[in-house]
Amino acid sequence: MGTESAGNEGVGGRRSEFLVFGSPMIEEPEIQEVVDSLRSGWLSTGPKVARFEELFREHTGCRYAKAVNSCTAGLHLSLLVSGIQPGDEVITTPMTFGATGNVITHVGADPVFVDVDRASMNIDPDAIEAAITPRTRAIIPVHFAGRPCDMDRILEIARRHDLIVIEDAAHAIEAVYHGRKVGTLGDLASFSFYVTKNLVTGEGGMVTTEREDWAVELERWALHGLSRGAWKRYSDEGFKHYQVVHPGYKYNMMDIQAALGIHQIGRLERYHARREEIWKAYDEAFADLPVFTPAPTEPDTVHARHLYTLLIDIDTLGVDRDSVQQSLQDDNIGTGIHFIALHLHPYYQETYGCCRGDFPNAEWISDRTLSLPLSAKLTDDDVDDVIAAVRRACTPTSRRS
Repeated sequence: MGTESAGNEGVGGRRSEFLVFGSPMIEEPEIQEVVDSLRSGWLSTGPKVARFEELFREHTGCRYAKAVNSCTAGLHLSLLVSGIQPGDEVITTPMTFGATGNVITHVGADPVFVDVDRASMNIDPDAIEAAITPRTRAIIPVHFAGRPCDMDRILEIARRHDLIVIEDAAHAIEAVYHGRKVGTLGDLASFSFYVTKNLVTGEGGMVTTEREDWAVELERWALHGLSRGAWKRYSDEGFKHYQVVHPGYKYNMMDIQAALGIHQIGRLERYHARREEIWKAYDEAFADLPVFTPAPTEPDTVHARHLYTLLIDIDTLGVDRDSVQQSLQDDNIGTGIHFIALHLHPYYQETYGCCRGDFPNAEWISDRTLSLPLSAKLTDDDVDDVIAAVRRACTPTSRRS
């Protein structure tokens, strides 16, 4: 299937060493590129960030790509440059990481959660339509686990109601929807290069858009609101004065980070193919267990294969998801939970009156979801270890007493 490795067998056939969830694949060229940055003395935003932006623009086919220090920063800036203001409402999904909701509050707007489709785990367009009010200004669809949302319907709703669409593409760098790359569908999109993502810069993100005025504003807001970034102020073109035109933020990406990205972006196809192999192996291995494997990919789309989200059939198995996760932990298999639905967290309950029962599909997923290791770095032996541990944890007769 893929890379072989030496055995890692412990007591009872279980791993002797812990398998870290989301451990990235780092190869020698990007290591040397980082070393080159260190030796050059240009560590912060400079020529390598500019190169990475250009490569990313070419990858997605977008007109503009602006690097930032996180997807969170990208979402925040996208709301700012598109004019979202205090008192506005932004519709999004509760089946997401906290950042998606948090950035809405950062600009003084109110997040409005709507339920998801249980099979795709993506935001339900019918629920979006039902939630629109005179205060609604934007929609943030999240391409959950790398599966593209139903963007045709979302964009049609947005057009009819004159709404901004900001794609949360943190999971979706390789995703394609009806022949178009994610990141070129809405008005803006924000990507993540966090350490567990399919393209890794440690921390980092990218915002894409077709609008030149927004691209200019994104760059300014990301670096203290300055009219000129450091590369334009201090490069060999000669010193140039700058002006503060916005009360901006410190959201810029470093050349040290971009040094990783400019090499990894060329391997996306190879890494994606390896994750496809692992995905298929998991699907086949778990078909007879009391679990729900991810739904098939929709026609004319490409799933980015970022998260393999196993849903535990807790009613049939007779234990909760956390017990299964602990069993895998005991077998030295790291896992993730993506996610505890956002409306179930204290801040959103206390601030917006959210409570259990508001979004049944999101809650059903939230109670059952468990993400398994899925990385191009995994060897065949690693994958076999994950499969064996899941089978032990999810086969009632083999569970620990």
